[in-house]
Amino acid sequence: MYGFINTCLKSLVTEKFGDETWEKLKTQAEVQDTFMTYTVYDDVITLKLIQEACKILDMSEDAVLKLFGEYFFTFCKISGYDRMLRSLGGNLTEFIENLDALHSYLALSYQEMNAPSFRVEKRTDGAMLLHYYSDRRGLCHIVPGIIESVARDFFNSEVTMEILTQSEEKERTGKKEHVIFLVLQKAKRPKRKTKKTTNPESGDSHIDKEALDVAFQKVENYSALSCCPEKKSHWDIVRSVVKFGKGKLSHTFDPVYPERLWVEERTFCNAFPFHIVFDEELRIKQAGVNIQKFVPGLWRPGSRVDKYFTVVHPQVTFTIFSIRKFINSQFVLRAHREMLPDSRRNQPMLKLRGQMIWMEAIQCVMYLCSPKLRSLEELEEQKMHISDIAQHDATRDLILLNQQRLAEIELSNQLERKKEELRILSKNLEAERKKTETLLYAMLPKHVANLLKEGKKVEAGEFNSCTILFSDIVTFTNICSACEPIQIVNMLNSMYSKFDRLTSVHNVYKVETIGDAYMVVGGVPVPIASHAKRVANFALGMRTAAREVMNPITGEPIQIRVGIHTGPVLAGVVGEKMPRYCLFGDTVNTASRMESHGLPNKIHLSPTAFRALQNQGFEIVERGEIEVKGKGKMTTYILRQNLHATENEIMGRAEKQHSSHTDQTEADDLGNLVSKTIAVMKHADSQQLLTSSSLAYEAEARLCNGEHTKGDAEQQLSDQTRTQHFSDGNAQSRFCVLL
Repeated sequence: MYGFINTCLKSLVTEKFGDETWEKLKTQAEVQDTFMTYTVYDDVITLKLIQEACKILDMSEDAVLKLFGEYFFTFCKISGYDRMLRSLGGNLTEFIENLDALHSYLALSYQEMNAPSFRVEKRTDGAMLLHYYSDRRGLCHIVPGIIESVARDFFNSEVTMEILTQSEEKERTGKKEHVIFLVLQKAKRPKRKTKKTTNPESGDSHIDKEALDVAFQKVENYSALSCCPEKKSHWDIVRSVVKFGKGKLSHTFDPVYPERLWVEERTFCNAFPFHIVFDEELRIKQAGVNIQKFVPGLWRPGSRVDKYFTVVHPQVTFTIFSIRKFINSQFVLRAHREMLPDSRRNQPMLKLRGQMIWMEAIQCVMYLCSPKLRSLEELEEQKMHISDIAQHDATRDLILLNQQRLAEIELSNQLERKKEELRILSKNLEAERKKTETLLYAMLPKHVANLLKEGKKVEAGEFNSCTILFSDIVTFTNICSACEPIQIVNMLNSMYSKFDRLTSVHNVYKVETIGDAYMVVGGVPVPIASHAKRVANFALGMRTAAREVMNPITGEPIQIRVGIHTGPVLAGVVGEKMPRYCLFGDTVNTASRMESHGLPNKIHLSPTAFRALQNQGFEIVERGEIEVKGKGKMTTYILRQNLHATENEIMGRAEKQHSSHTDQTEADDLGNLVSKTIAVMKHADSQQLLTSSSLAYEAEARLCNGEHTKGDAEQQLSDQTRTQHFSDGNAQSRFCVLL
């Protein structure tokens, strides 16, 4: 089928059931998103779409096809065929009888169209039978949808259709399905008009009286003219008045025929150069001059028309019975190759298109036809000229007009192809843009990256409280000296991949990695009250994940040291060529000292980190007072475990039973980009983190667009997500306001 049909089906689904339904339908049917109007697609695509639509919409195939038929009629009108459809006939019967002629015309544009065929038959009881012939089985239920819509829209009537018989055509039609519909047509009752009351005192009564007098005078005159006066009924008198007065109720026309045909044989054969007259036994009695020219031997005594031609449309057997059965259809005949001279056998076969006329008086059929040509190219292939076609024949103009139309169709096809290429290119570009954004968001916070993309400056901001973590690998120097570089890279990649996943589980921000050092922060860039708890759970997960990474020298699990400290920091973007989001302040140094003074496979806490984690459900033991470089003596602590969370919850593994501590979601919801679904650990302020992030982005956008002042944006953020500015005016940061 042509892409026009599939496009109509797509339009039906999107308009009636929404874009999401179409996306689901095309995915299950495994078809493309768009279809080219003048491109032929396999029927399997359309049938798969219909079958999957039945499943998704929970409708029977008959109902889906009828719905498609109703919409197809509307879609054709929207696509510019409205006036053409309205011109087919003055009533439903004439409309159906001329559908084949419409398909024949459309074949000029859709040259590979294999359209169904229709035939109307009147029963003795006045009922109308619609014969439907098609090469495609199972699509007959589209017909009631189309015909009922046509009757309502064009002829203001209601039609009901039911299938009487459905079988394979027994004649040599080549059609696989023959369905007979019983069509019952009921005209809509017109709206009753309000009866106009006349005032006896007004002039209207006088006018009506005069009109009535004139009518009766006509009746008297008509009665006087009658040669056989007799008593007439009331309705006979009314009909007599209408006919005699040439009223609008009578539209009779009586043609006048001459006593003899005033056309000589030679003139007729020249005026209609393409025509054949044959009798009931298909013996040729007469032929036009040009059909004799291009089909030599046609005018031999006793020649049969079926030896020289075969019926292409409608696909029926070449008999008088079949021809009379389809007498209202347009007939297309094709010449037999073996009956042509050798010089013409290698060129395309001549096709004729025209009308069969049954002449009852002489029991013969006259086939008035013209060469079926669609372009000048086909005219040249038949070695014909415009002069070979009669001057009154519209085929002359049709060839020239269609030549231009074919050029327009080719241009339209090129535009459609370019449009589709642009759509695919745009889709690929969008995919590449998302990849680029994913990479950028992995290096910088999302809203910071967006500001940099827009070319705006991101100023530094102060965070009063956050928790920073550092980690490194025990004896990393010895491992490097004894291993190949690729082994080191593989080991670090395996370990950092596990750590990166944990950042999404606990919603902490990865700042950077330098060698074997891994640095994360909680409460930055979006402040959150539970930052210490999140970093502590992340550290416990790191320790578990590290046991899954092997030392390339010993084959044993590697050991890591972890240090955590809580305090204020200054955060901002540094550099232009390769910008990085960095943290500054003594808190960073202290956290680094906690890591460097830590113990293998231990999580070392500073005093401020310990106070932030007190009464939060963690098991913490005092390490004691130690000497810290640059800090003097400090009492530090060791974090052992979370007393209220399982290992699966800390590692972000989905459990069989739903836990109150986890929520299965996409890490993208919180701005951390990962490739698969993980179990994000829940905290009391998880929703606040999402709200704070969205408020930050919104406030930043409004500040950038100048919709509000900086103070307005600050007011929109909660107290928990607002940070204080430095007292120095040069250090004040709009970025800080957002956080």
